[in-house]
Amino acid sequence: MLDAPPRRGEVLYPAPGIPARVAHFGSSGIRGLANAEITPELLLDVGRAVGVEYGNVVLGRDPRLSGRMLASAFTAGVLSVGGGVCDAGLVSTPTLARGARDYGCGAVITASHNPGEYNGIKLWNPDGMAFTGEQQHEVERALAAKDWTPAKWDAVGRFTERADLVDRHRAAILKAVGSASLHVVVDCGCGATANVTPYVLREMGCRVTALNAQMDGHFPGRDPEPTEEHLATLRAAVPALGADVGIAHDGDGDRMVAVDAKGAFVGGDKLLAVFAKERARKGLVVPVDASMALDDMLPGVPVYRTRVGDVYVAQEMKRRGADFGGEPSGTWIFPEQTMCPDGPFAAAYLVSLLRERTLKEILAAIPAYPVVRGALPFEAAKRESLASSLSKAVAGLAANEVTTLDGWRLAFDDGWALVRFSGTEPKVRVTAEARDLARAKAIYDRVFAAVQGAVG
Repeated sequence: MLDAPPRRGEVLYPAPGIPARVAHFGSSGIRGLANAEITPELLLDVGRAVGVEYGNVVLGRDPRLSGRMLASAFTAGVLSVGGGVCDAGLVSTPTLARGARDYGCGAVITASHNPGEYNGIKLWNPDGMAFTGEQQHEVERALAAKDWTPAKWDAVGRFTERADLVDRHRAAILKAVGSASLHVVVDCGCGATANVTPYVLREMGCRVTALNAQMDGHFPGRDPEPTEEHLATLRAAVPALGADVGIAHDGDGDRMVAVDAKGAFVGGDKLLAVFAKERARKGLVVPVDASMALDDMLPGVPVYRTRVGDVYVAQEMKRRGADFGGEPSGTWIFPEQTMCPDGPFAAAYLVSLLRERTLKEILAAIPAYPVVRGALPFEAAKRESLASSLSKAVAGLAANEVTTLDGWRLAFDDGWALVRFSGTEPKVRVTAEARDLARAKAIYDRVFAAVQGAVG
């Protein structure tokens, strides 16, 4: 019998009965340095755990150099306990998650936006939602117990392949968004969206200029994370080519950000507001680091906040019946399409909004409050003691209110700050927002200094 799933605000892992050495899940699947932390041995065992519980699995991977090795190990694990694997090959995460509806679950070998030396695995339910905390807990239990039974020689699982998931993904997007005739520059970052987004936009009727559209696990074009500093080429190319908009993805395609016609970066905070204004009517779900501008701009629409991580957003969307959810990191969930963040769909949808208005015009109608972000690395082995130090440091900042839904969220009269552990890297992230930049910086500087003192 499994323990009850963790309540909001609790640290999910390690959980009771699960040794820290096998507590792998972060806020976005299992992730770490390839062939060091994320090894074939680990993926073999994850495959066994998933195969026992879910049977048939559809499997995909992004172009990371370690992807085929890890996919092979996971496949061997599933087959060894009698489960089946259908290999979809090199596909984006939302492409694979959409295909999971035909199987017991889906699995993607990816480290998403992390650099090329990282890899991992993320698991998906048939409705396209990532594994919940309770499901992750089940996998962790199995990894700790290792009590699976190997299948007999004539009962090992069946291996198949399919190559239609990309075409199905493209067709679903095109059916939903209609046509457009803009000039769009798309930076795929040498990741898994290279066979989706440029083709969809062209079939919509756009003129497409593609950057870094070759899948390459060395990521020679840029870092996979589509931040402003990593998108210098895209920001220069859009105005130089006279394009209407630029689109950028991360390594596996669950993220999407934009660049306007002047080359200005349009990050997740702004796009979240754009999409929310267009889509949110019954309810909006966002993580604790989302802007307070959302509450101001959507009177009458309930805004629900969750822990950071698309699975928590998706779970709350299902619970609340919300019609849109997203994260400032650049992940967008359109539930009528899939419960997986879908970067290519978001790209096509944004372009469809620009048929009669420029991105600059759309953004002018959105309240935008300045946000300041930063992070400090720490030694992973010291996380538990650091958590205690951070609690004390935060308590000394005299905030109006401190909530611990995910990390420490500090409310002030004219702004807020969030201190939380990254779910994918050994870093403490600090975010601050206020209605003017000077105040946002002042809040950030004060909180960051306290965190820096705690980290040492």
